[in-house]
Amino acid sequence: MIILGINAFHGDSSAVILRDGQLIAAVEEERFRRLKHWAGFPVESIRYCLQAASVTIADVDHVAINQDTGANLSKKISYTLAHRPDFRLVMDRIRNKRKRRGTLELLEAEFPGQTIKAKLHSVEHHVAHLSSAFHCSPFDKASVVSVDGFGDFASAAWGRGQGSEIEVEGRVYFPHSLGVFYQALTQFLGFPNYGDEYKVMGLASYGQPVYLEKMREIVQLQMGGTFTLNLGYFIHHKEKIDYTWEGGHPSVGTMYSDKLCELLGTVRRPDEPIEQKHMDMAHSIQAMYQEAFFHLLDSLYQRHHLDTVAIAGGCGMNSVANGRIRTFTRFKKTYVQAAAGDAGGALGAAYSVWHELGNTTRVPMTHALHGPEYSDDDHQEVLKEHDEQLDPGSFSVTRAENDEELCDVVTRAITAGGVIGWFQGRMEWGPRALGNRSILCDPGRLDMKDILNSKIKRRESFRPFAPSVLREYVSEWFEEDDDVPFMMKVFFIRKEQREKIPSVCHVDGTGRLQTIHKETNPLYWQLINTFRLRTGIPMLLNTSFNENEPIVCTPKEAMACFLRTNMDLLVLGHWVVKRL
Repeated sequence: MIILGINAFHGDSSAVILRDGQLIAAVEEERFRRLKHWAGFPVESIRYCLQAASVTIADVDHVAINQDTGANLSKKISYTLAHRPDFRLVMDRIRNKRKRRGTLELLEAEFPGQTIKAKLHSVEHHVAHLSSAFHCSPFDKASVVSVDGFGDFASAAWGRGQGSEIEVEGRVYFPHSLGVFYQALTQFLGFPNYGDEYKVMGLASYGQPVYLEKMREIVQLQMGGTFTLNLGYFIHHKEKIDYTWEGGHPSVGTMYSDKLCELLGTVRRPDEPIEQKHMDMAHSIQAMYQEAFFHLLDSLYQRHHLDTVAIAGGCGMNSVANGRIRTFTRFKKTYVQAAAGDAGGALGAAYSVWHELGNTTRVPMTHALHGPEYSDDDHQEVLKEHDEQLDPGSFSVTRAENDEELCDVVTRAITAGGVIGWFQGRMEWGPRALGNRSILCDPGRLDMKDILNSKIKRRESFRPFAPSVLREYVSEWFEEDDDVPFMMKVFFIRKEQREKIPSVCHVDGTGRLQTIHKETNPLYWQLINTFRLRTGIPMLLNTSFNENEPIVCTPKEAMACFLRTNMDLLVLGHWVVKRL
């Protein structure tokens, strides 16, 4: 049975393909289109998935899309009748729904001459998120939570998963949303771009909860673990918010009202300096989100008495909150799959249909390496194409004979303070570089963060870099001992270890770690272990292989990034290009 899962006409468009319940491929459209958070119909992702599965669109049995126009219909009607929102808002939503209903027609247009026999399944947005969380987890039983902006008129859903089934027990409906709260306040702080919430998380570590009481005026906790927004501070419920994807790039208009300015003061413009008040506000936003999120989790624990929880939705990307679940709730084990946000809806839609059809097979997602891969011939072709640019007076091009030699060469470059572009195997699924499309550096150098920003990243000074750490050594370096394969949790680094790894230790003593298993990525594990044997540090600084663009997908894109930046070393498989 072949199932194609799709997230379309929204930020982070994506596609996945299952064969008999086994994930064969998963990828975001942005990697092909080269525009971050690309929105629209993910035809290139679909083409890749079909190729990876060695099938055609005519072989697909089921197509699952993570949106259901009929979901929560009574809530939509009653809200519209009671509140009479801006007519443009209603029409905009109707147009989006019509686009999604035309999925099979779009597939027929993109794959002319092929007969499409697949049945189309519309899966409610949050049901897809819940499926992506639980059905990919290692848990047989767990509480399951989805929290984001909005999807199918809801902003959150929760329930209990057991075996292959998920019982949805409750939802928070439009217009109340923790995702909208965080996004609107992110805009208020002068970060207007789609997906900028992670900047607020990084900035929060520099502040104090000075504005927490004011945040509690904005978000109000309710009985049973739910929450509401004080709608006077927002406009999304009564006016059309501009949501566009010009050329595939999503953009969201202002979501807060003038009343929020009366409560919090002057809005920060993107070109204005960041002051302590902004840091304190960021800290207070994060604290309020955690307060509401943990309030929901506490109610689920009281209801289910399970110590496992699986999380998805855009807010599932809040790695700071995820890392504190064990400290502030009674849950002991947390699972968040690699693409917790809307891209992961394609995965959840596919798995939801697989299990709805009576199948019980589950295969936990233990790694994220589900994207395109390239051969040694592909690497050599790129090197030949750039032969003139790789002048022997400025570059050396060599090939390591084996993995051991490769790891030794790269480790020597890292310990010398080099910035390494590391391109291996299959590309990662999800927004974070997880060891195959990574820029790697020495976490033990005090100046490494500045070097990396000056040579490539040029990111804001308050944003931290993350460590990839061998799983065997997590408890020696962090205050928690847990699997974090997808960089979805932030833990406190042990006090006695912090000065040893300054370039990955955030100002508050934390690190957003990724745990590396020998079984799931043996070459990356071997590289870090080689570095450990030389330095005593079982981790590397790992950031995404890109420069203000989506993570590189192809060897050609990796080479282009290397040549236009001041990266010291490019590794394509076993080929090593060194800047002299």
